[in-house]
Amino acid sequence: MITDMNKYIDIGVNLTGSSFKKDIPQVIERAANAGVGKLIVTGTDSVHSEQAMLLSEQYESVCYATVGLHPHHASDYSNDLGSELRDMLRHKNAVAVGECGLDFNRNFSTRQEQIRAFEAQLEIAIDLQKPLFLHQRDAHEDFVSILKTCRGDLKQIVSHCFTGTIEEVNDYVLLDMHIGVTGWVSDERRGLPLQQAVKHIPLDRIMLETDAPYLLPRNLDIKPVKKGRNEPCHLPEIATVVSKFMGVDEDALCQAALKNTELFFDI
Repeated sequence: MITDMNKYIDIGVNLTGSSFKKDIPQVIERAANAGVGKLIVTGTDSVHSEQAMLLSEQYESVCYATVGLHPHHASDYSNDLGSELRDMLRHKNAVAVGECGLDFNRNFSTRQEQIRAFEAQLEIAIDLQKPLFLHQRDAHEDFVSILKTCRGDLKQIVSHCFTGTIEEVNDYVLLDMHIGVTGWVSDERRGLPLQQAVKHIPLDRIMLETDAPYLLPRNLDIKPVKKGRNEPCHLPEIATVVSKFMGVDEDALCQAALKNTELFFDI
């Protein structure tokens, strides 16, 4: 049964970031009041993964953690770091490997370094049989090619913060992947391809996220608590826009996204 307090799960919250340092309890309370009862806190390197784990212990049964190395930091990958990530991923509140993947847009790490770190984390996910929480930007061809080589050995996969095209959705569906959609879909300037693409996401593959504090939805009726900062409490507005462009009933979308997320992360 879905109640107002657990209608949504935000699968991508950068709650360890500096913009949340002073008011995490209030952020979590506002989320709960909006029906966002659980948060998946994103780990992007060893430090932030550890902080995400600590939050999952402090806010038991509300916060959960992903553990991984973002492609921006791929040059930091080493065997020692891999061992450290493995140890953290054995924690009961560590629900996925990531955020990892490829980002050929900004190339803070070289493409070769990114591919090496990505493949190493895929091995970790296979060994520990953990779901994958993935990032892809301007690297679709290589991203899909790498995943195809080991898809049969991997558990569930979600393309987090998806902003791509119909063709990319179709490729991910063929790989039996889930797709996380953010407030990017409400952006009338940059979100047009996504508005078309979400129509092709099956209801049993959709998940919802804010990627807070980033990607503040442009359809908010109220001003954010902190100027320019996104929060999990804005997830219902994202759901409204996603349902509109998917052409499905909003309650049906919310129920599907909730079920998908609970099964995916086993929470």
